[in-house]
Amino acid sequence: MALLKRYQVFLSSTYEDLQQERQRVIQALLELDCIPSGMELFPAADDEQWELIKKVINDCDYYIVIVGGRYGSLGKDGRSFTQMEYEYAVSIGKPVMAFLHKTPGQIAAAKTESSPEGRESLANFRKVAERKMCKYWTSAEELGSAVTVSMVKLINSKPAVGWVRGDLVADESASQEILRLRKKIDELQGAIKITQAASPPEAEDLAKGKEPVDLSFKVSVKQPTGFLTAEHKITSTWDDIFSVISPLMIDKASEQQLSGAIRDHFHKTIVDMEPEQQLFGQSSLLSADFQKLKLQFRALGLISKDTSAKSLKDTATYWTLTPYGDALMTRLNCAEK
Repeated sequence: MALLKRYQVFLSSTYEDLQQERQRVIQALLELDCIPSGMELFPAADDEQWELIKKVINDCDYYIVIVGGRYGSLGKDGRSFTQMEYEYAVSIGKPVMAFLHKTPGQIAAAKTESSPEGRESLANFRKVAERKMCKYWTSAEELGSAVTVSMVKLINSKPAVGWVRGDLVADESASQEILRLRKKIDELQGAIKITQAASPPEAEDLAKGKEPVDLSFKVSVKQPTGFLTAEHKITSTWDDIFSVISPLMIDKASEQQLSGAIRDHFHKTIVDMEPEQQLFGQSSLLSADFQKLKLQFRALGLISKDTSAKSLKDTATYWTLTPYGDALMTRLNCAEK
């Protein structure tokens, strides 16, 4: 069962001039099952509270700032606590969203900065906030709607840790058992990988590697009286043949592709065997010999039949490498130092 997460959102703003707006935002957050946190939790915005404010921001999943017509009370360095909170949230990588009044010049004088210094600081803070994700508003109702839409997008694009009810979380003993089982699963999966990348024990007595294997090819030879089908035998090794066909099976390959690759690889050898004969067309590997190769490589644990979905019209049989086959292919086809 999926656990219902609730995200904690730090709501920052000046207070006296934005009470109605804050209420709208808090209502919007509660309707999204979020947990609002903000400066009204603190008895005073002074330097003694700064460490506590930072701790609360640390514990929150997201950070929202509302900017109206006031800059706010100042800290020791001349920045407002609102700007300090915003810049701290950015510095620790919190997902932040700023909501700026669209037309600050139309805000009632009682809710704006009275001093030129305050207005300048507010304008500079707006520029800072506009460098990150921000939206604009002109009324409390519009602000509430903007927060709802923006928070849904922010949660989807940047999922956070969130909070869940304590009675829905596994206790410590259950957590330890889960960790133990996960560790056991990891160990078993590691053992499986080791086993898959090794030759199966039952293949020890089978022909393989540098041992010889005879292949028969049919060719058409042009004669004065017409064309004659001749058969040529070539001796190769299991490793040589596997090095030819294995790269085709990194994904998957049809039996026709594999047989064709063997034919193409040995065709020049057949031509060189009959320098005085005029061969016509391509040679072809005898079906019985191809079946012998296929069964042998399968018994050696190098290939397996591909069972992935294919179209109804596709009646071909496909083969792919096993982990052991992939390891052998790499060793055979990579140049040694």
